[in-house]
Amino acid sequence: MAEPSFYDDLETRSADQRAGEQGAALRDILAGVTEAPEDWRAAAAEVQGAEDLPRLPVLRKSDLGKWQKERPPFGGIRVSNVNYIFQSPGPIYEPGSLGTDWWRMGRFLHAAGIGSTDIVQNCFGYHLTPAGHMFESGARAVGATVLPAGTGQTELQVEAAQHVAATAYAGTPDYLKVILEKADALGVKLGIVKAAVGGGALFPSLRQYYQDGGIACLQCYATADLGNIAYESAAMEGMIVDEGVIVEIVTPGTGDPVAPGEVGEVVVTSLNRDYPLIRFATGDLSAVMPGQSPCGRTNQRIKGWMGRADQTTKIKGMFVRPEQVAQLVAAHAEVSKARVIASRTGEQDVMTVRIESAGGDADTYAQSVASLLKLKGKVEVVSPGSLPKDGLVIEDQRSYE
Repeated sequence: MAEPSFYDDLETRSADQRAGEQGAALRDILAGVTEAPEDWRAAAAEVQGAEDLPRLPVLRKSDLGKWQKERPPFGGIRVSNVNYIFQSPGPIYEPGSLGTDWWRMGRFLHAAGIGSTDIVQNCFGYHLTPAGHMFESGARAVGATVLPAGTGQTELQVEAAQHVAATAYAGTPDYLKVILEKADALGVKLGIVKAAVGGGALFPSLRQYYQDGGIACLQCYATADLGNIAYESAAMEGMIVDEGVIVEIVTPGTGDPVAPGEVGEVVVTSLNRDYPLIRFATGDLSAVMPGQSPCGRTNQRIKGWMGRADQTTKIKGMFVRPEQVAQLVAAHAEVSKARVIASRTGEQDVMTVRIESAGGDADTYAQSVASLLKLKGKVEVVSPGSLPKDGLVIEDQRSYE
């Protein structure tokens, strides 16, 4: 077997070295956030490393949207080296830069085997969205040539791929299949043998389809705000956290870390000095995987996308949010976890609240439920550790078919 090829020495750091170097970068970034409220800066001054980040509140897209309306375009967040302003639904505006691999996508493309001998057909969008620019920046970082194809016009995509002899594809997981099927219909043989995908789920059957066609397809987990968060290597055992971010897995609706291996919301701190996002909640669910990747990269691994953390659900005409469930747990010191279950009896909604507690009065909890969730519901007290560890704090059991 060929020796593994690493993008740089950061990928094989020891845990202690990584923690020390990321801690120093984190402290430097936090010290530079002078526009934050005084209480936030006081808490940030106590942060020495990743383990101290729960001292700080979680930042959500809704916060960014509110701030940006008040102080456009970036909500008063200090940014530097900005060459682009992108727009995502909301609208939310994100900065971008021509700086060297600003979104850190080169690490992923290198892991996908893409390098200086490749011509990458980049089928991510270039209009308003940063995705096309993100992958193009990564391709430049690994020395690849880019065909900035964008989306749509599939027949032209096939023609271009054939004429320039594209060897690699970048885009959403399913669009490559559309291109390949069009090529088959036209009787054209393409030379694409590598694919770096993102922006959607890569289902096992689709990966197998590409593999059967001689295409090695790997996926990354990235966002417009943060750039690359985690990526697959050829080992295809989980996703390796990028070296430029710190990832936490927390209970949805809170900033509290879950136990190792439990499912929770992905919260990311970017070590990008040009646009520091501290404890940014992605709204996605995942879990930490134990151990290191067989490929030799030593950073933390996550299981990839496992659903959405925003479990806001309407029950009896009222929205119940994960933040409210978190308030319910915080209101009682003996309560370790709670789960709201929405169901139907006849034609009426039913709300059941299961509360993990070593002891406690269901009637007292019911009063808190009515006060904090603004709804009355049945309360069931269960023993600590008995609720599922699947990241859900609100479970909707109603059928919508």
